[in-house]
Amino acid sequence: MSGYIRKNPLEIPPPSEKDWIKKDEEENFFLQDPDQTFDSLPQPFRMINKLVTLVFEQAWEIIEKREALQEAQTLKVQPTSYLPTAEFQVMGRANCLAASGQHVFVGLSTGLAVFNMPTCKQVCVWESAKLEICAIRASNLGNETHLLITVDEMGLARLFYFHKDSLLLIKVLNEAEEISKRNTCVVAELSHGSHYAGVLLQGNTEAWLEIYRLPKDSWLKETDHAQAVAAASSLRERRFSQTSMESPMSTNRVESKLSLPVLLLKIKSPKPLTGSTFKSPLEALMKIDDGSVIGLGQNHMIKDYQWEQQDAIFRSTFQMHLEKESEPDSKEEKPSHAVFHFLLPDRILQLGPEIKAQPDVPIGISVHWKGSHNLCLYLLTRPPKEKTDAELKPDIVWPCAAPIICSAVSSCSSYLTLACEDGTITVWDKCQGFPLSVTALPEGCLSRAIHFLQTPTAPSDQLPSPKVQLLVLCTDGSLHLVTVSKLRESRIVLLADRPEDPDQTISAVAPIPALPGAVLVFSWDGTVCLTDTATPQTVCQFITPPSHTVASPWQPVFTLDTNSQCLLLRGDEQQQAGLPPQTKYNQSSIFLFYFNSYQSLEVFPAVPEPPPDSLQYLPWEERCDIFLHERLQRLPRVSQQIPECWSQLRKHAVALQRESRKK
Repeated sequence: MSGYIRKNPLEIPPPSEKDWIKKDEEENFFLQDPDQTFDSLPQPFRMINKLVTLVFEQAWEIIEKREALQEAQTLKVQPTSYLPTAEFQVMGRANCLAASGQHVFVGLSTGLAVFNMPTCKQVCVWESAKLEICAIRASNLGNETHLLITVDEMGLARLFYFHKDSLLLIKVLNEAEEISKRNTCVVAELSHGSHYAGVLLQGNTEAWLEIYRLPKDSWLKETDHAQAVAAASSLRERRFSQTSMESPMSTNRVESKLSLPVLLLKIKSPKPLTGSTFKSPLEALMKIDDGSVIGLGQNHMIKDYQWEQQDAIFRSTFQMHLEKESEPDSKEEKPSHAVFHFLLPDRILQLGPEIKAQPDVPIGISVHWKGSHNLCLYLLTRPPKEKTDAELKPDIVWPCAAPIICSAVSSCSSYLTLACEDGTITVWDKCQGFPLSVTALPEGCLSRAIHFLQTPTAPSDQLPSPKVQLLVLCTDGSLHLVTVSKLRESRIVLLADRPEDPDQTISAVAPIPALPGAVLVFSWDGTVCLTDTATPQTVCQFITPPSHTVASPWQPVFTLDTNSQCLLLRGDEQQQAGLPPQTKYNQSSIFLFYFNSYQSLEVFPAVPEPPPDSLQYLPWEERCDIFLHERLQRLPRVSQQIPECWSQLRKHAVALQRESRKK
């Protein structure tokens, strides 16, 4: 009978368990409980046992953390909860909201609807079965007239004109005859006062920004003329029907057609930096302008092989400090997204002496593209002979040390802030033309959104106070308050740390200008809290009725009215167990929370109305005159201090000469 014979000598494998008894302890070990005896499991069952035990321990730790959080929430003093003051229903799904004056504009899955806020009744509707409005901006033109700009799911930007109880489509800004040639609108904005409109468009290979001049004065005259013609026509019809025995077969219908907006600027995305194609320095100098401003770095004499050599030297020198994941792509692409702001008159963008700037009309625009280090500033007053299709160069370029992530402009357009990828936040005083401060966020925090908080109004005989407060929402879910003082000193206060429970992650924040220091905080679990940044504590929270929940809490649909006295929030009805689910586009509820009807909000001071001659709302020329007048008043005091300064300098110079002689 054949048998298996081992070729190598038999060896005892080393022990694989760490908790086995050592040899010196084996003699003194006595097993007191016979039930504790067990045999060691063979492989692979020992590995499976370890994995199951590890999973169980991790799950138990998660359970203990959640129980501790629930106990802390129950022991924590719950803020006062307030139900909505009013509500109204809309047919279809409400994707976006915008408030202007006494009206609320709702972007629906089937078009656009207009509601009156005091009565909560529908005024008019613009319906389209295959049109879903995704974004909307509104501006009040006065005389019960509002201007709207919307973006639908297909990327079409539409300009609407609302007057009293009628809604008129002015133009589709990126309309194309062929679908293949249609450009997609990503962002659409209106300037303060509705003088300009900006749309960010994306094509197949590039992106660009278009700025339109809006003839709002002509629109007001055209609508008044159309109303007068319609009134005269209806009066003639009444007289004709009274004098004639038969009713008229047809009536004259007056349709008002408004003037179209004019394309003013077309700003293309910057080209990626590549090797120079110039054959000589003279050819490169011919492409450069007068050299009065910093350019974008396109006209240079660096060749492709020089870029590669410098990159290789840099990587070989700092190889230990470079991360493997941050290897650059072989081909740099054009940026496809940009952030832009309309700017009021200041000392940074200078107009010619022949142009008189108005204090409430924008004169420029700031643009920064995704991944770019440069903030580009453009003037909105262009020469009449300039072509819109020509490549437009920025009037001013602000280079930054790191790519710009986000930016914000204050409501008075006096301050501009930039947040970069290196965690720094720079606040610029546009009226004075210098930066107030450069603040570094805590390590590991990157800005996701920045908002300016309301600050007290300066007296009429003083310059506006440079004290600026910023609300910074970071990518890790933390919320910070950055305060910049007059002495260029900044202070950071942590309002909300990164939550341990993912459901408590902050999804959006919104300052309330009517309540200084008040901030609305929206979380993933559907809670809407009102936080006082001075404390910082939660003052109260706004809740929907028990039958509803906050719709899409990770991206809530809300807005504030023009006076910041009311919060409008979309809510959806909860699905009850055992009932069939409702259709996707059934209806939505819009809840209104009026702040003046809640007692807890009395802790916030009221914002005093600024005087008509406040420097914060004066043109920069008058601000400069007041500033120079104050400097002239201080001149006698400074002239008295000059002799004393000279005497101190002479004494210091004599002391330095004595020390040099001793040596």
